Amino acid sequence: MPTPNPHQLPSRAWLTVGLLFLVGLLNYLDRIMLTTMRGSIMESIPMTEAEFGLLTSIFLWIYAILSPLAGFMADRFKRSHVIIASLFIWSLVTWMTGHATTYNQLLFSRALMGISEAFYIPAALALIVDYHRGSTQSLATGLHLAGVMLGQSLGFLGGWIAEKFNWNLAFNGFGLIGISYAVILIFLLREPVHTGILETTDTSKKKEDKKENIKFTGVFKIIFSKPAYIYLLIFWGFMGLVSWMISAWLPTYYQENFQLSQTQAGLYATAYLYPVSIIGAILAGVITDKWSVRNKYARVLVPIIGLAIAAPCVFLASYTSVLPLAIVFLMVYGFMRMTVDDNLMPIMCLFVENRYRATAYGVMNMFATMVGGLGIFLTGVMRDMSIDLGTIYQVAAFSLLVCILLLFMVKSNIKIEK
Repeated sequence: MPTPNPHQLPSRAWLTVGLLFLVGLLNYLDRIMLTTMRGSIMESIPMTEAEFGLLTSIFLWIYAILSPLAGFMADRFKRSHVIIASLFIWSLVTWMTGHATTYNQLLFSRALMGISEAFYIPAALALIVDYHRGSTQSLATGLHLAGVMLGQSLGFLGGWIAEKFNWNLAFNGFGLIGISYAVILIFLLREPVHTGILETTDTSKKKEDKKENIKFTGVFKIIFSKPAYIYLLIFWGFMGLVSWMISAWLPTYYQENFQLSQTQAGLYATAYLYPVSIIGAILAGVITDKWSVRNKYARVLVPIIGLAIAAPCVFLASYTSVLPLAIVFLMVYGFMRMTVDDNLMPIMCLFVENRYRATAYGVMNMFATMVGGLGIFLTGVMRDMSIDLGTIYQVAAFSLLVCILLLFMVKSNIKIEK
């Protein structure tokens, strides 16, 4: 059997990105949709600001705790199967959320959502880089993230549906859509023929033996022996803090600072921010892939440049009292933020072997979402203490500067392995 050409994309490489584009859209639509219907939910089910923040935090904490295990499962078994199972369970839980009538039921459904979604991202990103190993890696990752951003940009639909009809309808409808799409993926989503699960050209017997040798604790020892991974882990934790502090409370920020209705605030927080993030995801992928041909550190340098622009924009957005300026500054942040998301997995691919990548990403996801969930909850607590969101966003801007320093530390500890 001839050896596959490492520079030739396997069949279904771009189809897989397209299929996962839609899964990412559904996953993140649900996350943001909850924040845009805050008023309707709190009117239907009485709760404090901190309790409302806890709805997202509990999702993130469960999601975080299970992420390393989810990554290990994606390294141990077929990534396509993990993705399909995750989508089916996510859809069922989304439908169940629409039937919640008490705060405890709503909180429980969001915890279950964390279980279902934890298994998606590590498997999806690992499957994408299985297909795209060379000069298309950042673009393929970026196109998938464009689906994530599109889902977030459509999050305002939750506020609109809640205001025009009721908040339960949105969860019921998208849950049924997800179940239907999971059935479609059973027939379309596949592993790349040149790699399967492990990066090896051994016989099938040896592949199976090698899979059996992958131990959960052993993977931890391997990935944490790399200083670059430790710095990247801390970096992603800070990014989780910033991202969730901004996105989870952005509709509330617009509503309170500029006296907007729930629908208007949800529209400005999603429909303006995330479309430019989609453009950013695609352009950052193209630019990074082209630059990486000439500069082996391009996948680290592009995010550094992006964050250097994003940080002052978040700071200025927290100060201005002019709505159009706030929108523009936050749009620039959304655009530049994608230089990070496009390149996180590609950066990790520079020093983590294929067989450990989903687990390594799962660990990073755990840390980032634990920090992000804590940030959302503490933001709600600070609001109950009358601390305004402008001050909180200034802390987020400072955190982006710390992220730049951490990326330089990652770069200094990478030994490129071709």
